[in-house]
Amino acid sequence: MTDTKTHTGGCHCGAVRFEVELDLAAPMTECNCSICGKSGTRLAFVPDHKFTLKSGEEALRDYQFNKMHIHHLFCTTCGVRSFARGAAPDGTMMYAVNVRCLDDVDLGAMNVQHFDGKSL
Repeated sequence: MTDTKTHTGGCHCGAVRFEVELDLAAPMTECNCSICGKSGTRLAFVPDHKFTLKSGEEALRDYQFNKMHIHHLFCTTCGVRSFARGAAPDGTMMYAVNVRCLDDVDLGAMNVQHFDGKSL
């Protein structure tokens, strides 16, 4: 049984705000690839219909690297990477939400799975 709820979040300065439906008891991913390792993200992956950008589209800047599949978006004012978007291996559009950017969550209570992205 899942406990999916709508959560709000955004960047540090508040220019970027979003809502996402997810289960915070589900495993979250911490990756050690070059960008995740340096930015300290903890990710929850959701299909695009469970993510809504509420404000800040104009404040976002896109950064891509390596295979250019993932759009690593960041706020041009504060630099925070609240989420990324791209396609899953089956082509389904997905969002990778940085759960550290969600409002009022207990990061210590999360189930974290480590992913060795550095080896890819």
